[in-house]
Amino acid sequence: MKEKMTRKDFLRGSLLFAGAGTLAAGTGAGILKNANAAPNAEWPYPYQELDPEYVRKLGHDSFFSGKGCCYGAFHAIIAALAEKIGEPYSSFPTEIMIFGHGGSAGWGTICGALNGAAAAISLTHEKSDSDKLVDELNGWYTQTKFPSDASNQLAVDNAYEQNKFSETLPQNESGSPLCHVSVTEWCKFAGKKVSDLERKERCGRLTGDVAAYAVQIMNANLAGTFTSSYVPPESIASCMSCHGSSGMSQVAAKMECESCHPTDKHPFTNVSNEPAAQPETFILEQNYPNPFNPQTTIGFNLPASEKVSVSVYNLKGEMVKTLIDNSHYQAGKHTVFWDGTDAFGNKVSTGVYYYRFQAGNFTKTKNMTMIK
Repeated sequence: MKEKMTRKDFLRGSLLFAGAGTLAAGTGAGILKNANAAPNAEWPYPYQELDPEYVRKLGHDSFFSGKGCCYGAFHAIIAALAEKIGEPYSSFPTEIMIFGHGGSAGWGTICGALNGAAAAISLTHEKSDSDKLVDELNGWYTQTKFPSDASNQLAVDNAYEQNKFSETLPQNESGSPLCHVSVTEWCKFAGKKVSDLERKERCGRLTGDVAAYAVQIMNANLAGTFTSSYVPPESIASCMSCHGSSGMSQVAAKMECESCHPTDKHPFTNVSNEPAAQPETFILEQNYPNPFNPQTTIGFNLPASEKVSVSVYNLKGEMVKTLIDNSHYQAGKHTVFWDGTDAFGNKVSTGVYYYRFQAGNFTKTKNMTMIK
């Protein structure tokens, strides 16, 4: 005799059926996009050799999707694997990495492109391999000039689908894997603001560069030819007294210390029995040489740590270039160089220019002469 279905049983079955339909259609949380997906794929996910140059372009274009650098690097690698392998990558929600833009939702911590590429490495490799590859990726990042020649050339050739700025951008090393340091140092070097199109394009090209290098070292690891090229700078050796296993704060110290401690590499230790004498007031020195060509040095003294800005202006009062943009400096004597170029890297004409120094509430201006 057939048992009678209760209302409770009917509702339970209806909910289960509806839930299965939602997953199969790829709606809701977006865990699956089709009924043939593999939701229980075992980690690590499979990896096959990819084309770094294809991933470089895809990383740049994915950055400009509106989802940022972390998504851009991760999506570039996962999308390339999806094209080559299919599942479990075809239905993988790469939007999971959106959080990492701007160093984690704008907090300026680890560069989002590094974060996204490292996540792709860890998704496809056992921990032992993942650790060595991510270590190499981080170290390479600190010592590489971004954007690369390759990504600059792609822009000049209009090879990106998202062509925002088709000119070569200035290249510099950040010395740090931190978004805050990387972006700030580039903006200072290039004379740009964070909001400028050139800065955004720089981060787009960098995203492609990082994704491409991650693929390059994963390919090498797959072939059994990977060797680490990153060598920690000698300057960090003394840092381990504080930042090592026997110090007061056990954290990894593998990057160049000067990115955070430009003038004091030992901020919590006395490296000399005689403390250096500090100036009692702010001092802005006359540039030397003056007149100059092609480069001059501007010196300044700080009685205490302050945020400093130094900018160059022409006789019309128009800003020519920002040399230091609201950056933190420790007490003591410092120097900054001007190579006689404007914010776009063009040589300025012969004439008189002003340099304006601001530290805290102190402001002073001096003039200098460029000759040819």
